[in-house]
Amino acid sequence: MLRVVVYDVACPRRLRRVAEVCLDQGVRVQKSVFECWLDEDRFDALWHSLQQVIEPSEDRLLAYTLDAAAARRRRVAGTASTLSEKRSHYVL
Repeated sequence: MLRVVVYDVACPRRLRRVAEVCLDQGVRVQKSVFECWLDEDRFDALWHSLQQVIEPSEDRLLAYTLDAAAARRRRVAGTASTLSEKRSHYVL
């Protein structure tokens, strides 16, 4: 499933940490927006990691789940536009 993770983090230090956690799992498509192709277990682990970084009284996390059909209907326009692609294999 394609997960879109969006955040608004007040503290620059926490902001960097949230971005680092997201970069481990997905592709940055906007400053505070990541696309992550993750199954339920990996997404739950990511969500847990993000919750450990933020301050709930000051920061906000949002995540949207798109099924394969919705993910294929994404649109992008403009310079340096990037859409992540689902990986069918990994090179280690």
